[in-house]
Amino acid sequence: MITILDCYTDEPAGLGVPPYLGVYPRYISGSLDEAVKYITIDDLRFLKYYNLNNKKKEISHKTNIKIYNLTRNISNIKEIIENTTKLIVILGVHTPGRYLSALPGTLKEITELVSGFTCEKLLTGPVVWGTQLEGGKFSEKVDLNNFKIKDFNFSYSEIKDFAIKGASLIEQIQDLRIIEIETSHGCPRIGCSFCTEPLKHKFEFRDRSDVLNEIKEFYNLGCRYFRLGKQSCFYSYPYATNLLSDIRKECKDIKVLHIDNVNPVNVISEKGIETTKAVVKYCTGGNVAAFGIESLDPIVVEENNLNCKPAQALEAIKILNKYGSKRCENGMPYFLPGINLLFGLKGESKQTHEHNINFLKNILKQNLLLRRINIRQVSIFGGTPLYKECGNKYLKKNKKYYWKWRNDIRQNIDLPMLNMILPKESILKNVRTEIYDGNTTFGRQIGTYPLIVGIKNRLELGKFYNVRITGHMLRSVTGTVI
Repeated sequence: MITILDCYTDEPAGLGVPPYLGVYPRYISGSLDEAVKYITIDDLRFLKYYNLNNKKKEISHKTNIKIYNLTRNISNIKEIIENTTKLIVILGVHTPGRYLSALPGTLKEITELVSGFTCEKLLTGPVVWGTQLEGGKFSEKVDLNNFKIKDFNFSYSEIKDFAIKGASLIEQIQDLRIIEIETSHGCPRIGCSFCTEPLKHKFEFRDRSDVLNEIKEFYNLGCRYFRLGKQSCFYSYPYATNLLSDIRKECKDIKVLHIDNVNPVNVISEKGIETTKAVVKYCTGGNVAAFGIESLDPIVVEENNLNCKPAQALEAIKILNKYGSKRCENGMPYFLPGINLLFGLKGESKQTHEHNINFLKNILKQNLLLRRINIRQVSIFGGTPLYKECGNKYLKKNKKYYWKWRNDIRQNIDLPMLNMILPKESILKNVRTEIYDGNTTFGRQIGTYPLIVGIKNRLELGKFYNVRITGHMLRSVTGTVI
């Protein structure tokens, strides 16, 4: 028996951390001639660390996110492991973040978890190019002699069928999932200095009908939440507008349709403006275009071959605000930009933060909205220009400033921005409760980069509530159920 073990993936183009279901387990499952069992690292942790003891699902009155994402196969997990002849382990984090209700696996952890398995063990996913769960570090190093490393580098002609067949994997998952959909792979640019995407694939678009057919297959299986997120830039996709229109025609009661990565340079063209209008028209509200800006320091932009110059980023932000800042039925604006900022890049200096904070203050001054600002320290992977040219030189040089720079942005940009996006007394609809922390329940809407809402009271998890906003934290809000 073949078993797929999903340890979750997070990379510059593509997310497979719950509540998202990434493409790797689906494509691999679809490529195999026999039926497979799908388990998560949560299943394995629940068995190995907690002996399937349900009382361990909370620790000190806090939801244990290490075992939150159990599959339908947890009831016979021992039998599955005993009968497994080949274990395919999917793992790899290239863009580490903070996850509300999941914890991706590390190489160290998974090596320990499967140490007693006598079956053949394949290790695949982004881990083929490295993995690191913490920013500001080189790729994790572990003895992998007990694994065969395999890159399932399928062509799009193969994926056409694999994606359809592999969709049935969703039937082994008991909780809600957002289906991450791929439209292209690789990158049309030479590549940013830190990015692993150009290492994995040549740049190629997926056929529009293949994308639509995969979505329809999941839709027929009962899925209603989708993100077109597995690509370096959704605006680069030549059939973006038509694809969005097709999805809406074929799958009429989709509850969430969002996108992810966008190169700001592609927003400011005439075609980019038309794509923006189409996203607002066909996608659901609360949508976010993740701008991989990384730095507003012109020196850092130049030395790391980054996506766009500050002036281009500002223009793209204005365009998305012009067409997407209107509030929709769920309480959020229809479509806003989000910014990624990265510390530890080549050429970084004390002036880098000044460029960043001044740019962001200008955004506030012009009453422009940013849904979120992701700030992290760069992870360094072999094969990238950053690894070859300077490694962690700038991480070490400026590490003492990182938390000060981060806090400056959180206090002086994020907090007032949240007040603009969602003022007190605003109503946020369809907030799904996910975890407990003491007597507080945390939830969020389903979608790309949803706001976390803290609610005083222990509400039933997995349910939807409408919430009145009562306060603002640095990156989240508080509210009461109405």
